[in-house]
Formats: sequence, C-alpha cells, structure tokens
Amino acid sequence: MIPPLPNAFLQVPIAHRALHDISDNRPENSRAAIQAAIDAGYGIEIDLQLTSDDRAMVFHDYDMARLTGQPGPIRQVSAAAASGATLLYGDDGIPTLDDVLEMVAGRVPLLIELKDQDGAMGANVGALERDTVRALLGYDGPVALMSFNPNSVAELARLAPHLPRGITTCAYEPSVELLPQDICDNLRGIPDFYRVGASFISHEAADLSRPRVAELKARGVPILCWTVRSPEQEAEARKVADNVTFEGYLAAHSA
Repeated sequence: MIPPLPNAFLQVPIAHRALHDISDNRPENSRAAIQAAIDAGYGIEIDLQLTSDDRAMVFHDYDMARLTGQPGPIRQVSAAAASGATLLYGDDGIPTLDDVLEMVAGRVPLLIELKDQDGAMGANVGALERDTVRALLGYDGPVALMSFNPNSVAELARLAPHLPRGITTCAYEPSVELLPQDICDNLRGIPDFYRVGASFISHEAADLSRPRVAELKARGVPILCWTVRSPEQEAEARKVADNVTFEGYLAAHSA
C-alpha cells in the first residue's frame, strides 16, 4: 500500500527552504530559518545534497559558492567540512539532516527534497536515499520525501516503503539543470507517478494549469506547489493546489 501524504501537509503553508530572510541573518536552509518557521507554525521544505562521505546535508545548490562564498561542489567535501562552512548572511555552517530532524522534532510538517545526484535524472542514485532513510529511523512527526528524479523516488520506496513520497515537477521549459531536451520532454508529462509509488506531487506554481496536473488532482492526488512569492500568487495557485510552498512574504494560516 502506498503511504498517503499526511493531512498536516495540507493544513499549514510550507516555508520554502525554511523561513529564510537574509536581512535577519536567516539564510535559506539554515538553522535560524528552520527555527523561525517552527516558531511561526509553518511547515518546512528543505533540500538535501550529499557529501564526499555520503552524508545528507541540508543545502540546495550543487556548488557551495552562492551560499557560502567557497566555490566547489558540496559532493567533494566531507560532512565535517560542510558543517564548518559558514553560510553567508548567517552565523553557522551547513546543517546535517540529523541536525534538522533534532530541531524540528515533529513539531511541524517537514517536506524533504532530495536533489538529483545522477546528473541527468537517471538511475545512478542510492547513497543520498540511504542516508536520508537512516536519519529518519525513529523520527516521530509528519514527514514526506520528494525528488525531481523519479528513480530517487523509486529508491526511497524500496528502502522505506512506509514513508510518504512524491515527485517534484515542473514545466521543464527551458530545460532544468541543463538537462537534455528528450529527458525534459519525458518528465514534463509526469509519466512515472504510479510506477514509483508516489502519493503526491509538488508542481511549479506557474504551470498548475497543465492537463496532467488536473488529471492527477481528479484522481485524488494531493497537489502541492512551489514557489509562491506573494499573496496574489498564492490566491491564484490555490485555485488548483491543495497547499503552497512560499517565500518572501508571510503566508496566512488558515482560519
């Protein structure tokens, strides 16, 4: 049986890369941004990248330059080195997934996106999925996993069939992460949803009118979306999406 997305993910808005604001020393995916989201009662979306010693780090980019000022792929440094790399506009280093799970401790929904480690959305995955599942052993609280790479979602289903999982999706126009056009053309139709045992999608907010999204919604599939940046965009997105992932403003909690 495919585990459903917990209702908690539909009840409060989800802070994209946590509740970040560099003017308040809260860079994206930082401990400070995560604590701010918890304090505000928002759900939290985070990203995972892998280090040279196969540890899951809460970090969005493949290269460390934009967020730490230190150029080079995070995949080529150890977890200790990544943890010691102070985030720009922040006060501490890149957190591990273990760090974040200890902080959140089930108090708010946690939506975890595993970044593609294959490079072309292919089947060369496994290490990030394994460490993610290891970290989540015994975690008590609403959590869901997702990835743009359907093969990653399938691997998560194999390793942890009890954990809810979904596919992060978009228009793939222009091509995402310099992917070949044929891969974009295939993924655009979300063809792997049932094959990988997904229970939800998180779709690009500007592309919610796509017929495939409507088809999945009609079948009862929860539709999350990313990234909404104003109350006006949120109101438009909610015409289709069951919940939003937001940044740059404070999304309203439901009455």
